[in-house]
Amino acid sequence: MSITINAHRLGLLIDKTINHIGDETIKPLHGIRLDADGRYLYTVASDRYTLAVARYRLNHGDTAQEPWACTIPAASLKALREWTASHKGAVSVTIQVNDDVVVFGSEQATFSVSVDRDLEFPDWRGLIRTITEYAVEDEPFPAFSGAMLARFGNTDDYFRVRVAADQKAALLVTEDFIGAVMPSRHAGLGPVTVESFGAACDLWQWTLAAGGKGVDMETAMPEAEPPAYEAPKTVRDAGEGLLQEVLNSTDDLHAADYHADHDLWNANIRIGCAAWIAYRYLDALNQADPRLAQQTVADVAEELDCGEIAEWAWDTAESAGFDPVKWRNEHTEAVAARRAKRAPEWAERLAMGLNVAKAAGIGFRVEDNPHVIYDEQTEQWTAVKPEPAKV
Repeated sequence: MSITINAHRLGLLIDKTINHIGDETIKPLHGIRLDADGRYLYTVASDRYTLAVARYRLNHGDTAQEPWACTIPAASLKALREWTASHKGAVSVTIQVNDDVVVFGSEQATFSVSVDRDLEFPDWRGLIRTITEYAVEDEPFPAFSGAMLARFGNTDDYFRVRVAADQKAALLVTEDFIGAVMPSRHAGLGPVTVESFGAACDLWQWTLAAGGKGVDMETAMPEAEPPAYEAPKTVRDAGEGLLQEVLNSTDDLHAADYHADHDLWNANIRIGCAAWIAYRYLDALNQADPRLAQQTVADVAEELDCGEIAEWAWDTAESAGFDPVKWRNEHTEAVAARRAKRAPEWAERLAMGLNVAKAAGIGFRVEDNPHVIYDEQTEQWTAVKPEPAKV
């Protein structure tokens, strides 16, 4: 029985669950459970009060095998994580399960862990399934430990939460992670001692009475002045911005006048194509290695905020063996050649204004002149490149 996974994915599975392992007094929970069911590889951990399950969809060649499971002891997890981190993200790692040993292998090295295959682990699928089937109380108001919630910090940027009852576990869900957290039951200080939302509000009634009614956090909080450009800091924000750029440039493309402003028309095409290419690359990177994708987005945001990307692009091009001097010269010559063939910019703007007035139904008359002319074939005003005077 063997499974192939890239190194960063394996590290991410461990990181998402390692905060939830039980202590040494609970031997079955003192480690991370590796569980394969023919479609996914799971890492599972629990300390009795929280439960975390992360998964990785198996490669097609790894799906035709019998389900298996074993627990990696907590004593081996730190060394295993360091071994995983020593590999580049794209390096493939093979997990080979034998009777009492799990072997993690790559082209660089192997790492073996002794396991107890007879060690029982709770039916975590049944536990999660039961939580998903809880009926929701009219007004659940459970108390949770901040320390327990903090254990889910390595999960993902966002997850959805379902709370069904005061004394039953809450569910936390993302695409490739599902977990649960038990409410606190001790009679501590503050709102934990009360059993209803109304009673908790009574504790703060004197303080909150001085506040206005209908004040909403979404609309009442002051907004920062928008910068000229703010680089996205998360993968989701970056993906949203790129998709929005594709749609905006496409709309602008259809609205642009090909004949009156050909450069703007071409610019919208280039912007839309570049944004779509960047989105596809980002999406592929995020599928292969979410942590590397997030780190890349954060690094790019810092570089854009610094404002020296032109210098870095020049140095990077030279380091890669390209010739940026040649690129600059070719671009300068191309711009000069386009300008030599075109009418002056003010004449092009005049033609554009005449076309807008024509489309709006405004009547006007233009005397014969060497600057703009009406093209009967396209039914558009166009700028005319002035000819040099004949000697």
